Amino acid sequence: QVQLVESGGGLVQAGGSLRLSCAASGSISSINLMGWYRQAPGKQRELVASITTGGTINYGDSVKGRFTISRDNTKNTVDLQMNSLNTEDTAVYYCRARARLYRAEDYWGQGTQVTVSS
Repeated sequence: QVQLVESGGGLVQAGGSLRLSCAASGSISSINLMGWYRQAPGKQRELVASITTGGTINYGDSVKGRFTISRDNTKNTVDLQMNSLNTEDTAVYYCRARARLYRAEDYWGQGTQVTVSS
């Protein structure tokens, strides 16, 4: 079992910045990937950024060049620095952990709201 706690969401004006943080607890050693996804009302959940324990990083096309994901394996945290925010970034942002003990499992945080005003 893995528990994820997100923080850092809020209201920001277009062009501004925000930093999200996700802290993992529980069966930490089973995690092989952590990432951020987002979901706007009426839309599918989409990848924002992910990072593996080996350091491989993937970004969604819409955030490349604006967002940066980072990790601290010692602290079991993953952060998302979001710059040059626009109204299309408005969504609930979820932290994800991919884990494997005896089978592959996905764990999700509770989500944190990011609202970008024009």
